[in-house]
Amino acid sequence: MASLLNFLDDILWESILIYFLLGYGLYLTLRTRFIQFRRWPDMFFSLRRDAQTDPRGVSPWQALAVSLSGRVGVGSLLGVAMALTAGGPGAIFWMWIITLLSLPMALIENTLAQIFKTTDQRAQFRGGPAEYMSRGLGMRWMGVLFAVLMILTIGLVFNALQAKAAIHALSSAFQIDPWYTGIALSLVFAVTLFGGLKALVKISVWLAPLMSAGYLLLALWIMADNLEKLPSVFVLIFNSAFGLQEFAGGILGYGVTLALTQGIQQGLFSNEAGAGSTPHISALAATRHPVALGFSQMLGVLVDTFVVCSATAMIILSSGFLSAPTDRISGLGLLAEAITANIGPLGPEILAVFTLAFAFTTMLANYLYAENNLVFLMRGNTGWIYLLRLAMLVLLLAGCLINTPLLMQTASISLALMTIINLTALLLLSGLALKVVRDYERQRLMGRVPTFNPDNFPELKGQLQAGIWSKAVRSSEPR
Repeated sequence: MASLLNFLDDILWESILIYFLLGYGLYLTLRTRFIQFRRWPDMFFSLRRDAQTDPRGVSPWQALAVSLSGRVGVGSLLGVAMALTAGGPGAIFWMWIITLLSLPMALIENTLAQIFKTTDQRAQFRGGPAEYMSRGLGMRWMGVLFAVLMILTIGLVFNALQAKAAIHALSSAFQIDPWYTGIALSLVFAVTLFGGLKALVKISVWLAPLMSAGYLLLALWIMADNLEKLPSVFVLIFNSAFGLQEFAGGILGYGVTLALTQGIQQGLFSNEAGAGSTPHISALAATRHPVALGFSQMLGVLVDTFVVCSATAMIILSSGFLSAPTDRISGLGLLAEAITANIGPLGPEILAVFTLAFAFTTMLANYLYAENNLVFLMRGNTGWIYLLRLAMLVLLLAGCLINTPLLMQTASISLALMTIINLTALLLLSGLALKVVRDYERQRLMGRVPTFNPDNFPELKGQLQAGIWSKAVRSSEPR
C-alpha cells in the first residue's frame, strides 16, 4: 500500500502537476502582462470599505482574514521544515518562484468564484470552483467530482492532519495525554462550528492577524539575534536551488530536481493558489467587482509565503541548522530545536502554542470549504451541514490514531488531483476571466471604483443566478 501511494504521489507531482503549475503560471503571467508586478497597489485598494454593504456577504477584509486562516496553518511550520529536510535550502527559492507565478492563478480563480457565486436557502453568498465548473463550463459532473474530493480531502483528511500536529505538539511540550488534548480541541472546535458562519468569520478576523503577527515577531527576534548570518543564508538558498552549494562543497546534495519539487509542493500546500480552496471564501464576500476579491487574495498568497513561510525558513536556517544534509531531526522537531537554540528552553512550549493557533484557524477555514461544497451538492440546501460537522469531529479524534505519513501521502495525492481538476477548469475559463480583469483595469484607469455589470458580458447570459449582481450595478464613484 505504501509503495503504491508513493508511486502515485511521484507521478502526480513530478510528472504532471509540476509542469502544469509552472506552465499555467507563466502563461497567465504573460497574458496579464505581469499583473502581479504592475498592479500590486490594487491588492490593498481592493480592501477598502464599501459604504453600501450587502447583507448577504462578508466584507473583502473579512474574506481575506478567513482565507489567511486557511493558508497560514501547520503547513507554514511543519511543511516548510519538511521541505527543507527533504529538498534542502534550495526548496525555499523555488517556493518563492512558484508563489510569484501563482499570483495570477489566485487572481483568476477568485475572480471566477465571485462571478459565478450563488446564494443558499438562508440568502447567504456561496460558491467556489464547483460552481464555476457547473455554471461557467456547463459541467456539473466536474463540479460534483471536485466537491466530493474537497470535502474528503480538505474537510476531513487535512483537518485530521492539522489536529494531529497540534495535539502532538501540545502533548510533547506540556506532557499532556494526547487523548485529553484531542477531546478538549474537539469540544472547542464543536462549540465554534455550531456558532455558524458569522461566528467563524469573527474568530478568524482577529485570530489570524494576531497569530501571524506574533509569529513574525518571534522570527524577527531570532533573525536579529543571528543578523550576521543572514547574508550567508540567502546565498545558501540560492546556491542550493541550482546545485551550486553541493558542487562547490563536494558533498552529496539534495539535487536540483528534489529542491524544485519540494519547493513547488510546499508553495501549493501553503498558499493554495490554483488548488481551488480559497475561492470558497472569496465567494462569500460582497463587492462591486469580482476582480477586487482576486487582488485581495493575491495579497493573502504573498503574506502566507513571503512572510509566514519565509519566517519559518529563516528561523531554521539562521539558527545554523540544515547548512548540510541531515536526517537527525525533521519536521516540528527541527523547528523546535531552532527556536530553543535562540530563546532557551521555552522554545517547544512557544512553538506548541503557535501550532495550536495555526491548526485551529485552518480547521475552521477547511470546514467552510467543505460546507460550501456540500451546499453545492445539495443545490443550496443547508440542512446537511450538521452531519458534516459531526463527521469532522469524529475524524478529528480518529486522526490521533492514524499514522502521520499515511495522512500526509493521502493529503498530497488528493491535493494534486483537486489541483489538476481546478487548473483544467481555469484554463478553459481563462478567456472570460481575463476579459473581466481588463474591464476592471479599464475602469481603474478612468479613475472610477470598478463596478461589475454582467450585461457587458453576453457570454454570461443565462449562467448567473438571478439577482446576484443587481446591487453591484450602480454608478461608479470617483477615486
